[in-house]
Amino acid sequence: MTDYGEEQRNELEAIESIYPDSFTVLSENPTSFTITVTSDAGENDETVQVTLKFTYVEKYPDEPPLWEIHSQENLEDSDTEDILTLLKQQAEENLGMVMIFTLVTAVQEKLNEIIDQIKSRREEEKQRKEREAEEAEKQAFQGTVVTIENFLSWKARFEQEMAELKRKKMKEDDSGKSKLTGKQLFERDHNLDTSDIQFLEDGGNSVEVDESLFQDMDDLDLDEDDPDYDPLELGSDED
Repeated sequence: MTDYGEEQRNELEAIESIYPDSFTVLSENPTSFTITVTSDAGENDETVQVTLKFTYVEKYPDEPPLWEIHSQENLEDSDTEDILTLLKQQAEENLGMVMIFTLVTAVQEKLNEIIDQIKSRREEEKQRKEREAEEAEKQAFQGTVVTIENFLSWKARFEQEMAELKRKKMKEDDSGKSKLTGKQLFERDHNLDTSDIQFLEDGGNSVEVDESLFQDMDDLDLDEDDPDYDPLELGSDED
């Protein structure tokens, strides 16, 4: 008959000697304890860590112990699910034998795989960013390759911009006409030089001149060079 109690006590002593710094007894009835498992150091000494809680059942090791993840560091939810699945698989394969060391060793290896995956993902991300930077630099040096699609798109934008500039120019010209000086208006519209004559002809307000007032002016002896010439005196003599 198997002495389950004896096997459990013997395993507990062995586990405590193997993991002295990470083993902690939580209770004796039932026997419950934790073991903290840490991966090997990864990039920049980064690690992942999990604290496993085990509880002996009455017929352990013929029946698997109870387990749970007591705490964890730097693990994704998917990682913890993988660890629980791994524990179940290992426990089924080792029924009838004390298995805590085997379970902890399997988890240790899993954590090392996880840290390697993290390192690999970061390396891939680094290489991806480097490729993108190189591609951007190459693209800036070579310029954009002209295709029918991007040429037509550029042409449509260019024509729209030119039409907008033309509308603005016409609007500015129209608003500037009212601010032109008389000279500028005359230079722009040569019809203005006959506008006054047309106004006189069409308006009917013609000016009549009495030519008789000037008939005797040819008989006058006007010497404008004479220092004594005074047009006012001429007017007074005529009176």
